[in-house]
Formats: sequence, structure tokens, C-alpha cells
Amino acid sequence: MFKEKPLPLVLFSCIVILVTAVMQYNQPDYSFFDGGYIIAILLTIFLNDDSYTRIFGFCGLALVLVSSFNPDSSIPAPQLFLQHLFSAVVIIMTMLLVIYQKKLYRSLDRERRQVTALFEFATEGIILTNGNGEIILGNPEAERLLGYNKNELLGKTIESLIPQRFQANHVQYRENFVENPSNRRMGQGRDLFAKKKDGSEFPVEISLSHFKHKKQNFVIAFIIDITQRKEAEIKLLQQKEQLEKVTNDVRKLNANLETKVEERTLILKEALQELERSQHELEEALNKEKELNEIKSRFVSMASHEFRTPLSTILSSSALIGRYQQTEEQPQRDKHILRVKDAVKHLNDLLEDFLSFGKLEEGKVETQISSVNIHNLVEDLEDELKPMLKDGQKIDTILVGDAHFSTDKRLIKHILINLLSNAVKFSPTGTSIRITVNNHDHTLKLVVKDSGIGIAEEDQPYLFGSFFRAKNAFNIQGTGLGLHIVKRYIDLLNGEILVESELNKGTTFTVTLPEGTIISVA
Repeated sequence: MFKEKPLPLVLFSCIVILVTAVMQYNQPDYSFFDGGYIIAILLTIFLNDDSYTRIFGFCGLALVLVSSFNPDSSIPAPQLFLQHLFSAVVIIMTMLLVIYQKKLYRSLDRERRQVTALFEFATEGIILTNGNGEIILGNPEAERLLGYNKNELLGKTIESLIPQRFQANHVQYRENFVENPSNRRMGQGRDLFAKKKDGSEFPVEISLSHFKHKKQNFVIAFIIDITQRKEAEIKLLQQKEQLEKVTNDVRKLNANLETKVEERTLILKEALQELERSQHELEEALNKEKELNEIKSRFVSMASHEFRTPLSTILSSSALIGRYQQTEEQPQRDKHILRVKDAVKHLNDLLEDFLSFGKLEEGKVETQISSVNIHNLVEDLEDELKPMLKDGQKIDTILVGDAHFSTDKRLIKHILINLLSNAVKFSPTGTSIRITVNNHDHTLKLVVKDSGIGIAEEDQPYLFGSFFRAKNAFNIQGTGLGLHIVKRYIDLLNGEILVESELNKGTTFTVTLPEGTIISVA
């Protein structure tokens, strides 16, 4: 589109500008002469350089503005100025439009050159045919592959590039494709061949695409010579056949050996499995025996210690009671009688723990759900525990929510007695033990908090194990079964227990139980 020799066009535009300026100067009252400036600007659309457009645009603009101040005009100056100002705006818009149009042309020209380069220098053969199968365009690579000189392919039918034995069927294939065009790869599952100008054939891979232009269908064929690939495939197949033959020979030679190895391997595998099973059963038996011996040892050690102390107390107090025979010595007798009662109660508690532990281990503990007045139960327990309180100790009770709750009264009572008695036992004199009962939304929450000796952090993970005693509780009476039994009872009720404790600052146990849950055996 752009002129390679712009000089004649530039001279012509200059002449138009000059003639328009002279005519405008002689007739200042007429603005239609400004069209000459617009014509000069429009002519620069054929020039590649945008500077010509700007030069003629700014020259025309300057001449229009100068002519608006011509003193020979019969039109009032303001009207004349507005008239030529409009012409100036038109000139500016024309100049911008021409520059924009030239940029569009340059962009299209650049894209055209890129497409042409892509077509000319593509490493694949490209052939364009119309709806009748006539070749209307072919790139150099297609001509090279097919052995044709430049433009010799034009006008030939696509069937002329196909071996004779495939031509009859190909016409039908081509017509079907034109009627139902789609982008696809040809030759999947079968071999395709192309025919050169000299009649020789070579294997190809072809991809088809299509487009419409002015209601006509056009087909683009991309051709790739796959001769080397086919040769490599043939060699690979030959090598594969040779390898399969060698493999079959080796397989036959090793058949008997493999059979014997498999038989011996099976025998050995069965022997190893039997050995592993026996070893596993032996390990389980040893672990159970070790665990049982450990429990027995801990039980004997604990029982001998815990029973010896109250029995010694009963023996010594019974002997001393006989010495106090005078009436005025009754306080001494009462003192030793109270010691005997406490020792008997301690022995009873030990036996209760052992019996409960035994029943739990044998699976003989079952829950019996009923409606329980939790508030009355806690108040009764508070009265029952008062004789156990040390000097200055007291129990603060906080009751929240409904008094009635469906649960196992016997298990709840045992849980609370154990937690409260531990709080009393491990708390110093003059401290308070707080129990909070909250019955809300079918869930019972029991919180027992004391200000006692606390539990070390490293002991807390083992707190609910059987016969476990914390390091700072070795010198305090106990079997190490209480919290273990509490945890088992809470599991029976499908609840959970949490502990928060810090040494010398106290311990808080939180028990959460759902309403009406029945679990038969732990």
C-alpha cells in the first residue's frame, strides 16, 4: 500500500497546501477552502512515514488559524474565528485518523509478512485445497517432499498425490470431509502414503484443518514425512521378535528349575509363616505373663504395706486398751477405740477397691440407669465425708441446673466419694474443697477442686493406670486403684474425665457425663 518513492506525492501535497492557502487568503470569508488542507493530509495515508502526516497537518492548522485573523474579511472577527476554529478541529481529527489508519495498515502488513514467513519456512509440508479437491496453494516444503518445482502443484487434484490403489476410496473420504469438516489427525490405526512426481511413494502423517471464506470451504493439509520413523519401527519390531525368541528359549530352559524353586520356596514360606506365628504367640504369652507378674508384684507390695499399717494400729491399740482399767482413763480408751475404727474403715476401703477392681477386670460391672436427685446425693456425700475432714477443712458446694439426672446412682456415688476423699486426703488443714455440679442440656458436669499438693506434670499421663502412685504421694495411704476405678466407671457411663494440676497449688478434676447412656461391660 505504501509508496516506495514518496517524492511525487509529497510535492503534490505541498502544491495542494499552497494553492489552498492562496485561495483562502484571497477569499477569507469562505471556509470551504480548508478542504484542501484535509485533502493534503489524506494523501499522506500512502506514505509510510508518519512525520509527513504531522507536517502537513500542522501546516494546514497554522494556515487556518492565520487566515482567521485576516483584516480584509467582511465577517465579524468572532464569527470568522469560530468558523476557522471548526476547520482546525476537523484538520486535527483528520490528521489523527490518518495516523491511526496507517498504524493499522502497518500492523496488518506485519502480520501478513509473519504468516507468509510461517508458511514459506515451515518444516512441514502445507497444501491448501478448495471444496473440489483442487490444490490452490502449496509451501516450499510440500513441493520439496513431493518432488515438484515451484507452482507445479497448483491446479492439480489432491488425488494426484495419492497412490493409485487408494484414489478411488479417497474421493469419497474427501467429499465426506467437506460435508462434515473437523480438525483431526489422519492415519490413526493405519498407514498413509504419498506419491511423488516421479511415482515413488513414502509414508506420511497428515493432519487436516478447514475454514470458510466467502461461503466456500477450504481444507488445509499438513504433511510430515515419517520414513525414518517407520524404518526405526521396523527395526524395533525385528529386535523385539529376536528378543522374544531368545526369551522363549530361556524360559523353556529354566521351566524345570523355576518349578523346583517355587516348590521349595513355598515349603520354606510355609515354614517361616508357621515359625512367625509361633513366635508371635510366644511373645504375646510372655508379654501377658510379664504384665501379670508385674501386677501381682505391685499388688503384693502394695497390699503388704497398706494392710500392715492398719493391722499394726489395731493390734497396738487393742493391747493398750486393756491397760486402761480405771474410770478416769476412759478418754484414753476412747482414743484407741477411735484409732481401731479408723483402721478398720481403712481396711474396708482397701477391700472395696480390690473388689471393684476385680469385678471390672472380670467384666461383671453393669450400669443401672435411673433418675437420680444429684443435689440430694451431693449433700448426703458432704455429710458422710465430714468426719474425714482435717482441722479447718470444709466442702463448698455449688449446684446449678435441674436436680434430676438419668444415670447410675451407685457409680456416680463411688466416683464422687473417691474424688472428694482424695481431695481431703491430699489437701492441708484449713483449706476449702469445692465441688460444682452443673446439669445443663442433658449433660452433667462435676468439678472437684482442691488446694492440695498437686500432681507433677510428668505423672499426669499415668494417673489413671492401675496401682499408680504419684512421686509426691508415696508416703500417703492409698492403693493406686482409686482413680483407675473412677476412670473405668466413667467409661462405663460413656463420659470423660480431665485433670488440671500444678505442684503445691492444687488439682481440679472435671467429669462430663451424658444422660441416660447404657454400657454393659468395660
